[in-house]
Amino acid sequence: MSAGVFPDFAAVGGAAQLREIIGALLTVVLIAAVLMLVVCAVTWALASANGQYQTASRARVGLSVSVATAVAAGAGVAWLNFLISVGSAL
Repeated sequence: MSAGVFPDFAAVGGAAQLREIIGALLTVVLIAAVLMLVVCAVTWALASANGQYQTASRARVGLSVSVATAVAAGAGVAWLNFLISVGSAL
């Protein structure tokens, strides 16, 4: 008679703490991205109004990067929750 060998997923402790830590880090990243979005938008507006087109161009790139970072941080939370739910269902 052969005995089945299966991993004991309950033996891995700290899944709840891991979820809290990563959620907190992603929240900090999201807040920083939104603050950077505001700073770049204001810089772009002021630089465009004063004719400083090189500064306006760099602020526009910063705005795009901050939007992409905010989207990635938001998607990271959803991806983490999906992976944790799949891992616990195994």
